[in-house]
Amino acid sequence: MTTRDYFSAQAADYARYRPRYPASLFAALAALAPDRLLAWDCATGSGQAAASLADQFARVIATDVSATQLQHAVPHARVEYTVAGAEASGLASASVSLVNVAQALHWLDRDAFYAEVRRVLVPNGVLSISSYGSAELETPALAAVFTNFELGTLQRYWAPERHGVGEGLRDVPFPFREVALPEIPLEAQWTLTQLLGYARTWSATANYVRQHGGADPILELGAALRPLWGPPDTLRVVRWPFFVRAGRIG
Repeated sequence: MTTRDYFSAQAADYARYRPRYPASLFAALAALAPDRLLAWDCATGSGQAAASLADQFARVIATDVSATQLQHAVPHARVEYTVAGAEASGLASASVSLVNVAQALHWLDRDAFYAEVRRVLVPNGVLSISSYGSAELETPALAAVFTNFELGTLQRYWAPERHGVGEGLRDVPFPFREVALPEIPLEAQWTLTQLLGYARTWSATANYVRQHGGADPILELGAALRPLWGPPDTLRVVRWPFFVRAGRIG
């Protein structure tokens, strides 16, 4: 199995509309690392995590199988973006203090990735895996429409790997010496345009569009949400259940 690319087609929207991870996550991870010299952000997508890691580490290597996504990545002077798979990073052995994979472990060949992690981490180095679940909206009416779209309209368009996102991360085999992290919230204040842009980045949305000759299901979602949202520039809180696990090799 090689890492699948579900996101090149919507790379620009992915960079614009995916939620940003809280700075407290990367501060907590950096505090666990044996030093702050080099971090590897695996399956970086458009670099949301990589740029934040660079605020904590002297250097970050961020890899992804999608060259298109990397073209839209968040620029940072201390981040080097490279096309590479999770199982063959091209990094030197025993060179990395922290490996991070955010919202992507479910797409990877876990065993091959874990072997690569063990190869590249320095002694007492840290692996962090994180994932967020389904978005939670402010009102029951908004939540009902959004959930019906995600789990109803798009139900048969989700790849089977999606079972590993969100709370499913708790059940993922993790053969490292696990260390505790504080509970870290993930939330944003978004307009309806931002929420719809986020839904357009989903792999299931892209699968729907491909299988329906280019028909865009987000138009229907927007029509259902608009009367419930209020004025277009209204900001509403969106929250995600967020799960992080970290462990050391040894």
